[in-house]
Order: sequence, then structure tokens, then C-alpha cells
Amino acid sequence: MKFKQPMSEVISHPPGYRPRLPDKPFPILVIGTGGIVKDAHLPAYRMAGFPVWGLYNRTRSRADALAEEYGISRVFDDLDAAIAASPGDVVFDLALPASMFAQALRRLPRGAHVLIQKPMGEDIAQAREVLSVCRRRGLHAAINCQLRFAPFVMAARSLIDDGRIGDLVDVEMRLNTMTPWHLFPFLNGLPRMEIVYHSVHYVDLVRSFLGEPRGIHARTVSHPLHPDLASVSSAILMDYPDPLRATITTNHMHRFGATHQESYLKWEGTRGAIKARVGLLMNYPHGVGDLFEYCLLDDEGNPGPWTPVPLEGSWFPEAFIGSMAQVQCHKEGSLDRMDADVEDVIRTMACVEAAYESDRLSGVNPAKFL
Repeated sequence: MKFKQPMSEVISHPPGYRPRLPDKPFPILVIGTGGIVKDAHLPAYRMAGFPVWGLYNRTRSRADALAEEYGISRVFDDLDAAIAASPGDVVFDLALPASMFAQALRRLPRGAHVLIQKPMGEDIAQAREVLSVCRRRGLHAAINCQLRFAPFVMAARSLIDDGRIGDLVDVEMRLNTMTPWHLFPFLNGLPRMEIVYHSVHYVDLVRSFLGEPRGIHARTVSHPLHPDLASVSSAILMDYPDPLRATITTNHMHRFGATHQESYLKWEGTRGAIKARVGLLMNYPHGVGDLFEYCLLDDEGNPGPWTPVPLEGSWFPEAFIGSMAQVQCHKEGSLDRMDADVEDVIRTMACVEAAYESDRLSGVNPAKFL
């Protein structure tokens, strides 16, 4: 039996790819004004109508420039002064280097709501410290794992939850691009880089779809053209019971033009598949545009056409609306639990730590069998 209607009619309007917004947004104090705030946080908040009450940055000139661009009237170069002056219903947006999170969190009011930039720490010890501080101070804290809220991810999740592609059997992230590392000088010299600062997005995303893996196998490597970077490419296998397969493959050093660059997420099920081109990561930071496609099997197991589905928005900046919206909705009481709260994302960080441990231990040497 063939499809009773064209595929485009079946999937042209996938439900549920926009985040739920608060009825009345709370004011936001942004702590740290680095590139991610300029490129994603502030554009997203302006797009969503989230009021930014003030900005803090140690280097005031950077914050002043953003304040002028976005019409923000309050700028601070003293964190304690910024916190003391902020309104009682403020939401804190913590966008400092991960190694500074715990120190900053200790200075926030008890019981505050806070969105913390990913990763939760540069290693599991820092992540545990963040979790401990949040618990002791009663902070309602989420990690900005914003890829979960990218339109193509939310659309895929909606279709999968509706059973449109059957039971998931394969989740894959593949990246083969040239990343402009000069845009991220703070990464130079860090003992860990690619997995904890980039592939953590995909590890977290796989967890959000498949739950906790029973093991992690990983290798992460450097490149001779970037000796100051600990690693720039990784291969990660997240081990789930048969028949599930989950793989993450990243190569940030494909310097051979656009012809064979690629960046995609793919979900395969027993009845269909979804593929999303993550266009932001190709020709970053300008991107090449996303592409969301969907294929279903008919009742005889024959594939229908791969059909593109138009979605509005992308990872940057729209996904950052979703992560802040969850904190805002939790604060107003319309959301019981934030999906990426610190109690959940500590498990992502445990996976990251397991990946580095797997890399350290290396694989099984085939010479032992000779």
C-alpha cells in the first residue's frame, strides 16, 4: 500500500518546534559579555521580547558597546554592585568562562533563578562544584544546552514523540568543516577542548533522546596546524543496548573547500528517518542555512521521497530563546522542571568525563591477538 497523500502534505507543518514562552518575562542581568552573548544571547532575547535589565563585564568598554547597541541602560564592572542593584525578580544569565562559575554562583542571592552557559565545567570536578553550590544555595539553575531548543531538533523530537518514524534505532551527528579557531582565543592552552567545549552539545542531545548510555568509547585528537589547541577532532560512540547506535564524529580541520564539508544530525527509526543540516557550522559564523528533511516507509517497507520541510529560525540565535524561556517559565510557575537543569546536565558531564577517560585508556591493541 502506497502513501495515501503526498509526503509534503504529511509533514509540511511539524508541530511543536517553537519553545513555550513565559506570560510575562522577568528582567535579566547578563553576567559576562563575550562573543556568545553578542552573537546569540542578546539577539535571542530581543527577538523573544525578554527584557535585559543590565550587563556586567570586567572590561566595561565591551559591555558599554553592547549596551548602546541594544538599548540597555545599566552597565557594571563590579559584580557585587550589579547583583545588589538588580530587582528582586531578576533572572541571572551567567556567561563567564566555566572555571569561574562556582565563584560567581556563590555571590548570587539564595533561591535565585540562573541560566549558566555550557559547559557546566571544564572537567567533572568543576561540574560537581557547580552542582554543590546550586544545591547549598537553593539556586534554580539550568545549563544553556541550547541545541536542545534549535528548531530542527524540536521539530525532530515532536515527530519522534508522535511515533512518525517508529522506534529510534540510530542517532548520528557528523561534522566535517573548517572551524575558524582564531575567533576563540580563550581556548588556546586549555588542557581539554573539543569534547568539553563543542561535542558536549551532541553528547547532551543524544542523552535527551535516548537516556543514559551504558558506556562511552572515544578518541579526541589535535592537529599540527593548531598546536595550542588540545584537540580539534573527535569520535564518540555512546553505547546503548542493541539495536540502538549513537555516534558523534567531528573534524573541525577540513581545509579543502566547501565541496565535501558537511554538518548534520540524523535520526533513523523503524518506520522512517529525519535528517537536519546544521548549517551554522559550515562557513561559521555566517552559516549556509539549515535543511530539515523527512522520509517515511510505506506499509510494504518502501521509502517515500526525502522531502524538505520549511522551518523558521536556526541554532543561533533562536535556540537561545528556548533555554532562557525554560528558566523564565519555571520562575513564573508554569513549568515544573527545567529540562537542562543542573541535576540533569551533571549526567552529560559524566559522559564527557567518561569520553576523556576512554581516550586516555585507548582501545584494544590488535597485536595481542597475533
